[in-house]
Amino acid sequence: MPTEASFKIAKPRKTVEIILPNGKTIRGPRNAAVKDFLRMIETTDFPPIVGAIVNDELRELTYPIKIDSRVKPITMADTDGMRIYRRSLTMLLETAFHQLYPQAYLTVDHSVSSGGYYCQVSGRPPLSEMELIQLEKRMRQLVEADLPITRYEIALEEAKTYFASIGADDMVRLLAYRQKPYVTVYELEGFRDYHHGYMVPSTAYLKWFALAPVDDGFTLRFPRKHAPTQLLPLPSYPKLLAAFRQYGNWLERLGIANVGALNDSIKAKRASEVILVSEALHEQLVSDIASLILNWPHKVRVILIAGPSSSGKTTFSKRLSIQLLARGVAPFPLEMDNYFVDRELTPLDEKGNYDFESVDALNWARLDQDLSKLIAGQEVQMPKYDFKEGRSVPGNTVRISENHIIILEGIHGLNPKLFQSVEQAQIFRIYVSALTQLNLDRHNRVSTTDTRLIRRIVRDARERGSSAQQTIQRWESVRRGEKRYIFPYQDNADVMFNSALVYELSTLKPLAEPLLRQVPHGTLEYIEAKRLLAFLEWFLPLESDFVPDNSILREFIGGSILKDFVLWHNHQ
Repeated sequence: MPTEASFKIAKPRKTVEIILPNGKTIRGPRNAAVKDFLRMIETTDFPPIVGAIVNDELRELTYPIKIDSRVKPITMADTDGMRIYRRSLTMLLETAFHQLYPQAYLTVDHSVSSGGYYCQVSGRPPLSEMELIQLEKRMRQLVEADLPITRYEIALEEAKTYFASIGADDMVRLLAYRQKPYVTVYELEGFRDYHHGYMVPSTAYLKWFALAPVDDGFTLRFPRKHAPTQLLPLPSYPKLLAAFRQYGNWLERLGIANVGALNDSIKAKRASEVILVSEALHEQLVSDIASLILNWPHKVRVILIAGPSSSGKTTFSKRLSIQLLARGVAPFPLEMDNYFVDRELTPLDEKGNYDFESVDALNWARLDQDLSKLIAGQEVQMPKYDFKEGRSVPGNTVRISENHIIILEGIHGLNPKLFQSVEQAQIFRIYVSALTQLNLDRHNRVSTTDTRLIRRIVRDARERGSSAQQTIQRWESVRRGEKRYIFPYQDNADVMFNSALVYELSTLKPLAEPLLRQVPHGTLEYIEAKRLLAFLEWFLPLESDFVPDNSILREFIGGSILKDFVLWHNHQ
């Protein structure tokens, strides 16, 4: 028990201490930037530090340490760290582009799974190969010069005036709905821009990148977090590019090129029109895919539908089935989940946990065999997976006719390892994902992954009773599985279905925000919840009353007419 003599009045210390996750303590001057403290621990084999969590809040490296603090370094091997790196790299690209082509406009369009952003240029012809080399050279000169990337808070009206002066009308439009009286902007070599999130302190951090010509644009290449200082090979992705381009054309048809324009339409009470046209475009695409299948050069007997989590595969499968039924074809749904191996045979991941995302978590040899027999018109005893017991049990015995098309939905549908004995010409492959191309403005993309995560938070809370914290906690392992088992095969698809809806984040906002606000401070998930809440602030909310009951969005917000839609009644 401390006595009174244990306490005494002292002068404020001129130093403060930070405590690292491993228990080590670093002492330094009060108000010094966190990066100056963290210099003490940087080693050559450590991924570069680009940010820090200070007392449970994500901070930039320039953040001053005013009190004794708990500090966790954030590196390029962390999700938040890689976001900081990519955002800063985009600022570097913009600055170099503005210096070389001040009259032209750069649009950062969408991400590329190998690590990159597809970019386009307007106001001038596409960059030639030589111009792209010059642009990359200018970026490298800026990195070599180790120039500061400075953060400012400016008044909202001043921000509107500035962005209007540089012709950034999309940003001016977005700021019209800003609730806060200020805007945070960053400056590099006199060039200023808004970026949704934190930056590195200077250009010297941005060593790993390349520019590669693709079609009429180019890809800004950057590392992925599992290899934070390496660039992965850039594969060709023509089908993905075409799907994004088609969505861009849809947005043009709707007159909604960015979130500011979406907010304008909601404010002008045009929301029902936007919803109906968006849904009509979806239905048209589903109908076109059904026609494509029936007019395929070979008779299609199996439709494989694959895509990442929360992409709307289930609703898409049912809507496609209805289109096929309307054309006189009988779909037979086959659930890939019934082909899981018994739990003790499930492969383990690096941490020793069951890896249910792995292709070897499936008894794919049996699936292959059953498909072949069904196509041949033979009777097949189907497996049924008992998820509670974690084992396969006998299911129904079925036989299908010549007129049936098997519809198989699951994450591994595009993996070439599967379906070796089925004639490849009889298989039609569809990739489904929410390939969002509605951006905040030209330089701030709306991440496809964020859209899917928000969908999942809303759905899991409603259907599974999961908190936003639990969904965010699981998301990293879901993403890991997608990167390994889905994205590498996406271009194997015969056709891509983009399940993104231009209005969906406005509809998800009032449902997601209360869930995100419940994530407790002091948890890792809180940092992610706070980021998503800040992102959703840019959207005006939209009531879900106008959303049609067969919409893909209904899979997540509830009220889908397709939830209990069953295709197969015979032979059960």
